[in-house]
Amino acid sequence: MNFLRFLFSKSFYKQLLYLGGMFLILFWVVSLSLKIITHHQQYLEVPDLTALPLAELPKLMEANKLRYEVIDSTRYVAEYPPLTVIEHLPKAGSEVKKNRKIYLTVNPSGYRQITVPNLIQITKRNAESMLNAVGFKLGDITYKDNIGKDMVLEISHKGKPLQAGDLLPKTSEIDLVLGNGKR
Repeated sequence: MNFLRFLFSKSFYKQLLYLGGMFLILFWVVSLSLKIITHHQQYLEVPDLTALPLAELPKLMEANKLRYEVIDSTRYVAEYPPLTVIEHLPKAGSEVKKNRKIYLTVNPSGYRQITVPNLIQITKRNAESMLNAVGFKLGDITYKDNIGKDMVLEISHKGKPLQAGDLLPKTSEIDLVLGNGKR
């Protein structure tokens, strides 16, 4: 009974009003603090970093109050010089806050090394598809007297003989010596 009387008393409503006022003041203080701490509505524009050498990045990023991290450097793009930025996230022109980390994809110093597949004693057609599949290019084709027509007898790169398992940069041209079908 006393509890019901308290619910309808003036002191309960006063306490409820004080609690509501304190909640609004606390909400306002937290909201204002968060705007100050998070730099609300203060944005920087991400510069275009594409084709920029890695050596120039620290100065530029510090001047723009940004940070960076290299996340990938395995895909070689021949159009860009080695050790330059290929792409970045967020993209150029995006609005970010101060001290934001920009993730970079950097062009490596060259194509990665790939193992030469075993091409000896297979047909030209199979050899060509195997070379294309791993990332090599078909170079010069020469013929030699051998009973196996269009069978690969030897492989070479820039005049040097190759063995299966040798390492060459991706997109290297591999020359084939094939049989011409004559004894």
